Amino acid sequence: MMNNNILVTGGSGFIGSNFIQYLINNTDYQLIINLDKLTYAGNSDNLINLENDPRYEFINDDICNKECIKKIFHDYKPNKIVHFAAESHVDRSIDGPKDFINTNIIGTYFLLEESLSFYNRLNKPSKSSFKFHHISTDEVFGSLGESGSFTENTPYDPSSPYSATKASSDHLVRAWFRTFGLPVTISNCSNNYGPYQFPEKLIPLMIIKCLSEKSLPIYGKGENIRDWLYVEDHCKAIDLILQDGTIGDTYNIGGNNEIRNISIVESICSILDRISPANSGKPYHELITYVTDRPGHDYRYSIDSTKIKNDLNWEPKETFDTGLIKTIEWYLKNEVWWRKIKDHVYKQERLGVSS
Repeated sequence: MMNNNILVTGGSGFIGSNFIQYLINNTDYQLIINLDKLTYAGNSDNLINLENDPRYEFINDDICNKECIKKIFHDYKPNKIVHFAAESHVDRSIDGPKDFINTNIIGTYFLLEESLSFYNRLNKPSKSSFKFHHISTDEVFGSLGESGSFTENTPYDPSSPYSATKASSDHLVRAWFRTFGLPVTISNCSNNYGPYQFPEKLIPLMIIKCLSEKSLPIYGKGENIRDWLYVEDHCKAIDLILQDGTIGDTYNIGGNNEIRNISIVESICSILDRISPANSGKPYHELITYVTDRPGHDYRYSIDSTKIKNDLNWEPKETFDTGLIKTIEWYLKNEVWWRKIKDHVYKQERLGVSS
């Protein structure tokens, strides 16, 4: 009989750790296996509350280690795979694309190969419950102008080394379905935010810089637009795709929150002025500064989530305002978590200025 076990790659990162917490609290998987290399953005503290949970197993290794992946399939026989593991920060991909190629492309290839080998050995009933779900991004579609939204049929047009490697991994996953029959689904999500996000990303970076009363650097004029998705809403969408998503299909997941970067920073400043005023007594917006824009900075992303809404009855629960307040309150309550990263891993230096 097939085990009701799920393998999550990159489960100690921001979205992955939120997803594992979601699985523990909302599903009946017998065992949740987290394979994570614990690179700079992978943080074992994200799941410290699960250390002694009998339903959770952590494996500190690399998806590029084919023997490790083979052993996981042999030992745990998962019937669901959710593939988060990826290098994911655009600025870092500009500074050093090699790690992005290794993890996002080659690592995905190794995982697909071992998944297919395992799948082909299953009996028919076990095959019917097996699914490989690949997590991707709206950045593979490139940039939009003032109007329009990305759909599941939008042609790929990646701008950065990061988005190019994610596009490559998406194509590999589809090829393993079309050529070899591996049962896969793919989701392309918009910008996530929420608890446990590594503080190089816009929202946690600005929250922490405000609390430290340091300058708030805005790329260009701050007019770039992103669609923002609260991470728990994303986790629910992934779970629905695992349960009821059509094999071979792709689902766009967005938060219906298109906002300019400068507006986000101003909102953070305004909320913190109200709930955690600066020691200086000055309003936080006075810390805003404008810096040279990122090379190849896409202007606008917008996700059309009509398909997942119609097919799987999913909609985001959080508005941007409610999600942002929850996020800010979490960072205020978890200073030990982010200060440990700030002091030892990430000094909040400017990245992605290579040309």
